[in-house]
Amino acid sequence: MKIYQYPTKNTWKELVQRPVLEREEISGLIAEIFAEVENKGDKALIAFNKKFDQAETKSIAVTHEEINNAEKELSNDLKQAIQQAKENIFKFHTSQSPEIQKIETTKGVVCWRENRAIEKVGIYIPGGTAPLFSTVLMLAVPADIAGCEEIILCTPPDKNGAVNPAILYTAKLCGVSKIFKTGGAQAIAAMTLGTESVPQVYKIFGPGNQFVVAAKEYSQRYGVAIDMPAGPSEVLVIADEQAIPEFCAADLLSQAEHGSDSQVIFLTTDLKVFNETIIAVEQQIKDLPRNGMAGKALENSCFILLNNLEEAVEFSNLYAPEHLILAMDDFEKYIPLIQNAGSVFLGNYSCESAGDYASGTNHTLPTNAYAKNYSGVSLDSFVKKITFQHLSKNGLQNLGKTIKIMAEAEGLLAHRNAVSIRLKR
Repeated sequence: MKIYQYPTKNTWKELVQRPVLEREEISGLIAEIFAEVENKGDKALIAFNKKFDQAETKSIAVTHEEINNAEKELSNDLKQAIQQAKENIFKFHTSQSPEIQKIETTKGVVCWRENRAIEKVGIYIPGGTAPLFSTVLMLAVPADIAGCEEIILCTPPDKNGAVNPAILYTAKLCGVSKIFKTGGAQAIAAMTLGTESVPQVYKIFGPGNQFVVAAKEYSQRYGVAIDMPAGPSEVLVIADEQAIPEFCAADLLSQAEHGSDSQVIFLTTDLKVFNETIIAVEQQIKDLPRNGMAGKALENSCFILLNNLEEAVEFSNLYAPEHLILAMDDFEKYIPLIQNAGSVFLGNYSCESAGDYASGTNHTLPTNAYAKNYSGVSLDSFVKKITFQHLSKNGLQNLGKTIKIMAEAEGLLAHRNAVSIRLKR
């Protein structure tokens, strides 16, 4: 880990840099994968399963029998936990449905906006070292609330050609239409282009490694939308003297264990908390099954002692973290200062894991500083917003002169005539 005490502001720009990935080599590989899927369809996906996941799969589609059997493999405790998480996520995202408001902008001119679901959406769920069935909840629940007609899910199979039962159970619970055994960039290509089995979708959601991220970006060349640009997981913790070092260490490690390319940042104004948190991280990491990955992530992570909390928030806004934790009692004071963050966790007991699983907020969030200009996934991510307007005869009379003057000033006389011809009648 990298340790800094009272760095000057002219060094901050360097401190907020994420690890750089080699993009050119990846881009060439992504183009090859897309071409292979476009030319060979399901055969390419089956071959990629064997090449990248060492999985023998005779077909890509998950059968109803496999989905139904998955429920039997899960404990009742896990099924109840998934159900409770789903209920909270449903409550929070249902609250985001707007009421239609018709606004009379000028007498006789009424405008309003309505949501329409994106008919076909694709969800990518990583399934490697950590099968993220929680992400099924985060994406399928709002898609179902929005009314998406077709919810397609792709996830890589294990070496036996099977999909993790928790992913299958959660997908069924949340209304996923079809599930396919394909992962990585090839899964994104399949949902972008369509194959004999995998339907083409209009928008793709979900996290993944650098190859999945690059494939999602590449899919936009084909007119497919994506939820957001993304990168490795990250958290930034701001702690004052009231923070509990063991809690802070646990939150930092909860993100570090996602992968060796994850990044964690710890900021505090208290030297005692600073030193004790570093010690707690070194102690807790020893007991983690994924301590190898977490250790690699810590190599790219920073522990920084700053002068005051206002400075810490300023640093956080520059970094624009995916997850921001305010480990302090007086957090209300600093909420208005937060400009850039994917999701914020307030106080010593608001662990980031709550948002990852079951509090109700969405854990699909912008990373790699994209919190400066992107929001996390919400109900809005699964809808298009269409505007409507109705002008009565009186309405056109009241607004017509303005339209004609503006159209003529732009030299668009057909626009002007579209008003004039109506007013003459």
